[in-house]
Amino acid sequence: MTVVLALRGITKRFGPLVANDDISLDLAAGEVLALLGENGAGKSTLMSILFGHYTADEGHIEVFGQALAPGLPKAALAAGIGMVHQHFTLADNLSVLDNVLMGTEPLWQPWSSRSEARQKLLGVAQRFGLPVAPDALIGNLSVGERQRVEILKALYRGARILILDEPTAVLTPQESEALFATLSQMVAEGLSIIFISHKLPEVLRVSHRVAVLRGGKLVAQARTVDTTQGQLALWMVGHAVEAPQRRPAQQVGDVVCSLAHVSTQAQGMADGRDVLRDASLHLRAGEIVAIAGVSGNGQVALADLLSGVRRAAEGSVQFMGRPLPAAPARLVARGVARIPEDRHAVGVIGDLPVWENAVSERLRTDAFSRPLLPGLRWVRRAAARTQAKRVENAFDVRGAGLDAPARSLSGGNMQKLILGRSLLAPKSASNEGHAPRLIVAHQPTWGLDIGAVAYVQQQLIAARDAGAAVLLISDDLDEVLALGDRVAVMHGGHIGEPRPASAWTREAIGLAMAGTHAAAPASQAAKAAA
Repeated sequence: MTVVLALRGITKRFGPLVANDDISLDLAAGEVLALLGENGAGKSTLMSILFGHYTADEGHIEVFGQALAPGLPKAALAAGIGMVHQHFTLADNLSVLDNVLMGTEPLWQPWSSRSEARQKLLGVAQRFGLPVAPDALIGNLSVGERQRVEILKALYRGARILILDEPTAVLTPQESEALFATLSQMVAEGLSIIFISHKLPEVLRVSHRVAVLRGGKLVAQARTVDTTQGQLALWMVGHAVEAPQRRPAQQVGDVVCSLAHVSTQAQGMADGRDVLRDASLHLRAGEIVAIAGVSGNGQVALADLLSGVRRAAEGSVQFMGRPLPAAPARLVARGVARIPEDRHAVGVIGDLPVWENAVSERLRTDAFSRPLLPGLRWVRRAAARTQAKRVENAFDVRGAGLDAPARSLSGGNMQKLILGRSLLAPKSASNEGHAPRLIVAHQPTWGLDIGAVAYVQQQLIAARDAGAAVLLISDDLDEVLALGDRVAVMHGGHIGEPRPASAWTREAIGLAMAGTHAAAPASQAAKAAA
């Protein structure tokens, strides 16, 4: 076995927190190594050290037998290390070729070798089975095509070690299959891959070996053929994890929220992809309606509309028999629980402490503040901190405490904080807390480890069984099919006719997500039935 990457005794501390604790790890030529661990286990920190974003406090790294200079991304790139982040770093208004060239030529160079670059790009694309149109605008590409460009960016720079962070998180099943074929081609060409994923079936399928981190320590290494999904989950979280058992809705009640022929206008997107077009949908009490679809097909518009931050340009939206207001505070007060997709941008205020973020949606209510003057309220800190402690305990939010800034939380723990704020109603002396009537859950388990995913999914099922109407919008097809009582596919701003989850096959839903043989929009289906 030829070792191409060797990490030796890597230790990294952030104050009293030991993020990486004496980690030693090897990667062989032509090997796919899956790196696993729950949120906060140290995966991101370790990869950031490898790629030069962080400097280790102790230990060293060797790449192809040579010492890697610490803390220098330029040195990592020069050594042949490439990284494809889960969130793509592409300029939508530039071409594929422009994005690939970006950063490869000196700023002061008066010309660009575009002809040679084009030929090199096409050669790399052909070699690894990644077809691409160099002149296509990134903004016009599908998610799978954009990921292909990200991989080509790394390969164009001569990467021989590729780090893939949650590479299938936003892909259709067909796009995932194409990616796996690409990985096989890369391995056949001698490349080595570090594959980071929470999807254990994929890990077992594509990797040769697995390494598991827990609490900053390397707790297990094994050949993939010698382990199982259950064993991997046990290593990751330290105890057996039971996925929520699928059971049909017991009592589906009245319509809680309805959309009738709703269209929205684009907000800040030149191509207008993320809008609703003549969308109709009914959400009933005691039922989970799951929305599948490739990102950028109207999911953000749908979530924003039902969260009170976007208005309908056409059509009507009703909530509990009345028009739904574009006013988030009024919606929260009326029983709408909102779990936004982008936890960093709109989910929390990073510089505010955890306790304040835990009650931020209700901070101006009498439960957590009292009026002093018109427009001015005095925060009831004791009540707010009590509620924040309930959220922390009930949703296992781990961090430096209630007074730490929310931005200091790991991504998974930040998401748990948002979930707790949305689902755990505050108690008072005369009120045990009202359960939400409508839950708008947009990517609720994105970035969470297997244990947290199971917990969150159980909470959504419990909320459904308690009578809430749940709208689940997810890029994870397994989650959609596991939780949805009815499943609809969004494409081009249209919402297809919801069908029972059992009526879908993975192939059919994948084709619908890609716009091929998609179910007719609900509004069109209704017209046809008439």
